Amino acid sequence: MDLFKEFKNDFPASIVVFFVALPLCLGIALASGAPLFSGVIAGIVGGIVVGMFSGSQLGVSGPAAGLAVIVLTAIGTLGSFEAFLLSVMVAGVIQFLLGYFKAGFIAYFVPSSVIKGMLTGIGLLIVLKQIPHALGYDFDYEGSESFEQAGGGNTFTALADAWNLLTPGALLIAAVSMVILILWDTTLTKKHRLFEILQGPIVVVLVGILFNYLFQSGVLNFSLAENQIVQLPVANNLGEFVGQFTSPDFSQITNIEIYKIGLVMAIVASLETLLCVEATDKLDPVKRITPTNKELKAQGIGNVLSGLVGGLPITQVIVRSSANITFGAKTKLSAILHGIWLLLSAVTIAGLLNMIPLASLAAILIMVGYKLAKPSLFSHMYKLGWEQFAPFIATVAAILLTDLLTGIAIGLVVGVFYTLHHSYRNSHYLKESTTTEDGREVHHIVLAEEVSFFNKASILQVLEAIPKNAKVIIDCSNCKSIAYDVVEFIRDYPLHAKLKNIEVETINFIQPKY
Repeated sequence: MDLFKEFKNDFPASIVVFFVALPLCLGIALASGAPLFSGVIAGIVGGIVVGMFSGSQLGVSGPAAGLAVIVLTAIGTLGSFEAFLLSVMVAGVIQFLLGYFKAGFIAYFVPSSVIKGMLTGIGLLIVLKQIPHALGYDFDYEGSESFEQAGGGNTFTALADAWNLLTPGALLIAAVSMVILILWDTTLTKKHRLFEILQGPIVVVLVGILFNYLFQSGVLNFSLAENQIVQLPVANNLGEFVGQFTSPDFSQITNIEIYKIGLVMAIVASLETLLCVEATDKLDPVKRITPTNKELKAQGIGNVLSGLVGGLPITQVIVRSSANITFGAKTKLSAILHGIWLLLSAVTIAGLLNMIPLASLAAILIMVGYKLAKPSLFSHMYKLGWEQFAPFIATVAAILLTDLLTGIAIGLVVGVFYTLHHSYRNSHYLKESTTTEDGREVHHIVLAEEVSFFNKASILQVLEAIPKNAKVIIDCSNCKSIAYDVVEFIRDYPLHAKLKNIEVETINFIQPKY
């Protein structure tokens, strides 16, 4: 089967993504005020179901940190988690309809500089957010993407607090993990094929479990607190496992709030997914293009099912997707397998997984973040000029200081500014002025193909600069569209020009009927 043609690459990458996704699923559920297992359900559905229906070869879906605040507020508004699950299903239906009516084109309006800024900002954010976990400071939930944190702190105050409340055991694990990852990436993979098959992050997780065991058995005189290790709900038998699934409260089907919240979640989740799709396609080594409408349908199906069985809302997620690419995935099999590993682990080895230190996972994510935000990228974007660098750096800074969607919106505003600036400058060009027999200077202004109301100021400026007793030719031969504001100004200009004894001639100036 074609699905298994890259199994040797997809299999180890799927295990890495599984280890990255597990604490994120739990952390996002915790931040959302939802049962911890609902995050795992969303990860399973995002991996298996969305993975199967998606057209994205490298994207990985699951619960998203960007929706955590919306989910927390929604559960409070609706009064129960079961009623909220109905909103998740509604959001899924809306997403499917958006895909059916081909709304996926929205993603193509985001400039490349903003997408690169988004990836870099997320990379830096991962590093900054994971440093406290690497030092043993675990008061901010795993997977947080916002600058502001619970308790009035923020990303940078958490770094200071982490140093003040440093846990030596966590620091030891993180330091050893980073050494392993760097050696694996720079040296060992080049020495033997075995080190390519056995990924560094898998070794890091196993070493972390070993350290934790040595701490608990007293061999090493260190310890980790409960909140410094993975905390997956443990089911002692199949009945307990099945009991962790929750059904929606269909009695709320007539509650208008269900549909309002569903609409909001559908819009935010769809935007996050489409932006992640664009970013993932840019990271893809072979530059495949994901069909965005198909992706919206896949996300819709996933959210309907996730809501039906008790899961959080799902989006495609850049942290998991970039980890997937970083560690060698080639096809969608990796995403599907990571969902299967989440399911199997929740059923069988939850107790063992609860031995994994968060410091080990923080080291893996720091490596992912570094690869997204390499210093060379800043230099490359700067060399492309301010038109590319300004939206890029604005997006990076805004993501670090606000959140993902706000950062992208600010980057877009800066990008639009440069577009308008170009439009302002390119409204016309001036031919060389000549002199007539009677001594009049002739200024020939040729308007561009598209003249919008943004161009009015630049055209007015050049016409105001025409000296007295001259002649001006306003040439509209190339114009395909002229905004009414400009038409009105050109029409009235001869009256003003008489005051300066300027002769006005127009070429192909046809006043449209508005």
